[in-house]
Amino acid sequence: MAAAQVQRMSRLMVKTLRDDPADAETLSHKLLVRAGYVRRNAAGIWTWLPLGKKVLDNISNIVREEMDAIGAQEVLLPALLPKEAYEASGRWEEYGDLLFRLKDRKGADYLLGPTHEEIFTQTVKDQCTSYKDLPVMLYQIQTKYRDEARPRSGVLRGREFQMKDSYSFDTTDEGLAESYALHREAYRKIFARLGLDYRIVSAVSGAMGGSASEEFLAPAAAGEDTFVDCPACEYAANTEAVTFVAEPVDAAGVGPVEELDTPDTPTIESLAAHLGVPASATLKNLLVKVDGEIVAVGVPGDREVDLGKLGEHLAPAVVELVTAEDFVDRPDLVRGYVGPQGLEKVRYIADPRVAPGTAWVTGANRPDTHARNVVCGRDFSVDDYLDVVVVEEGDPCPACGAGLRLDRAIEIGHIFQLGRKYADTFQLDVLGQQGKPVRVTMGSYGIGISRAVAALAEQTADAAGLCWPAEVAPADVHVVAAGKALQTEVALDAAAQLAEAGLRVLVDDRAGVSPGVKFTDAELLGVPKILVAGRRAAEGVLELKDRRTGEREELSVAEAIARLSE
Repeated sequence: MAAAQVQRMSRLMVKTLRDDPADAETLSHKLLVRAGYVRRNAAGIWTWLPLGKKVLDNISNIVREEMDAIGAQEVLLPALLPKEAYEASGRWEEYGDLLFRLKDRKGADYLLGPTHEEIFTQTVKDQCTSYKDLPVMLYQIQTKYRDEARPRSGVLRGREFQMKDSYSFDTTDEGLAESYALHREAYRKIFARLGLDYRIVSAVSGAMGGSASEEFLAPAAAGEDTFVDCPACEYAANTEAVTFVAEPVDAAGVGPVEELDTPDTPTIESLAAHLGVPASATLKNLLVKVDGEIVAVGVPGDREVDLGKLGEHLAPAVVELVTAEDFVDRPDLVRGYVGPQGLEKVRYIADPRVAPGTAWVTGANRPDTHARNVVCGRDFSVDDYLDVVVVEEGDPCPACGAGLRLDRAIEIGHIFQLGRKYADTFQLDVLGQQGKPVRVTMGSYGIGISRAVAALAEQTADAAGLCWPAEVAPADVHVVAAGKALQTEVALDAAAQLAEAGLRVLVDDRAGVSPGVKFTDAELLGVPKILVAGRRAAEGVLELKDRRTGEREELSVAEAIARLSE
């Protein structure tokens, strides 16, 4: 085994902090800054310092190895991209303020790439002309750019971030399914090697398009994604992908619509209190604008509309709430008293819980007036059924009916069967076996490299600091010289022998730094094993500590090498 490098802390650019940064809220943000792994340059923009860059590279190398193992080929596309490709796909407009846009000296429009479906499609169109050239899987590990409105949580949500994005190109849907399965299994191996606790959950494709879509989520309190899982079966999904099926109800015994005088009851709470009925008996009708057109969304009164979920269903259309100004030219829409019966020129979307035959108390489209016995399918019709309510703890599992659990997580990977969306845009065809053009079908697969660093910190850190899994850590062993010249000499000699055995070594040989500070820093930096040259160093005896478990044992250098090489 080739000798590894010894990194001496006396020469390492690392500055540890005792206190948390004032603006840090998440554990990973606090510890990565305190341990000297990253440094903030501006909102959402970070410098990766030497130790942080090692962790980032270790993750990239694991990803690279597993992608290569499934036959994917690495490329590197430009980050500075011309407008035309994204204009052709519609994403120049769809991305809105998320895009970093700029002009060159000649006035031509460019962007900094947020993702590269368009450019990969153009690349394959240029390079692959026959079915014999496919299937092909390409990937890159590159910096991406998104102008987040509120970058936060350190490197978890930045405006500049490291990402692995890969793309598969096949001539058949069956081939796409195979490429998707290869990526799915590769992702399982990647996240297992990284030491991440993760869940694979059903997801929606949204603006990305396509059919099958799954997310890889790392449960963590700092997570921005909410997902559900079922304690009784294997079902798991992003809340935006949870479905609900309601059977039609027999409304034969429901009387005719009856209007009620309900002054000053524009909210569900005030209406339910006024009538003495549960909120679940009322029908809430939320007005939104979809690409500027007013649309009504109906849900039971005790549930909230998930605007993110609604937006995913209607993507790439832009969804926004109506304002007071929107009512000025629409006297048929009475604010606080809208009901689906009698609505004209308004598309009506309903959650499946508003099933045919269900009867409701809802607005009567007149001020201070509601109506009861308003039956879906008899008194009003639904244009589109979409799952749009905010999922709640205990909602029925779509697979088995048991109550669902809610949890927070960090999205670390996402895989899509894109289909022919981008191939259609750029007319990506190859000559088929029958001598006729065949439209190519695509898959898109992403892993957040810099985000994985933060996710690991969130999941593995403890009260003392970071605690990296072995394959990800910046070193295999952190040697600490806990004393004066003799201990330093022993520590450096032990470090050299460990490196000769192929172990990556970080040695704290700093002069004038107390043993207490060195021990504290060793805990904070999070290398899996800590080897201390302390009071028995003169006897050739060192103390080996497991950073995660805290277990300690006294060993000779030779014994330590043997133990660490296991």
